[in-house]
Amino acid sequence: MKLLEEAHGFLKPLVKALAAALGNNCEVVLHDLYDIEHSIVAIENGHITGRKIGDSSTNLGLEALRKKAQESDIYNYMSRTKDGKTLRSSSIYIRNDEGLAIGSICINYNITDFLMAANVINEFTKTGENVEESYVSDISDIIEQMLDEAVKIVGKPVAYMQKEDKLKAIEFLDEKGFFTVKRAMERVAQFFDVSKFTIYNYLDEIRATKERTSPGM
Repeated sequence: MKLLEEAHGFLKPLVKALAAALGNNCEVVLHDLYDIEHSIVAIENGHITGRKIGDSSTNLGLEALRKKAQESDIYNYMSRTKDGKTLRSSSIYIRNDEGLAIGSICINYNITDFLMAANVINEFTKTGENVEESYVSDISDIIEQMLDEAVKIVGKPVAYMQKEDKLKAIEFLDEKGFFTVKRAMERVAQFFDVSKFTIYNYLDEIRATKERTSPGM
């Protein structure tokens, strides 16, 4: 049973109301994070990002799951779609009593035309920090993107990585919520040419080190 299922009756009309109030240039999305690979349960004006009901969470959704009770809500950030639209976005996460993210409401306003006329409406187009968010229909695209980012962080091809390099890459992926995806473990083991058992050992080593070095320990 999906954790947000009882609230869908209220949240889905809210998505419709927000989209109706903000117009066709605003996409409003409800994610149920029980199933991150098919998390979108309601979406209005999906033409903005090209998504539909049944499509996956974004990379920010994965990170919210990894952070658990930590603050994950982001307001008024700038992101871009695959086809070049510039969006002014806010993502609000719904959490259960244990602080676990179980859903989110995301508002993505297409401000591309406003930016083109920024000299007239400059105040409207002011945004906060740049946040890289990937809008995809298949979680596999996010998996591959994160693996590429991990290689960039290390700064050398996988074939030349030593254990410490792979630990650095795995730590980056773990912090980004990579391992909340069911198929991620098998893919990362294949990518780094090691066994899944080795990846589990790397994760245990990384997390144990963090616990030892955390303030107050």
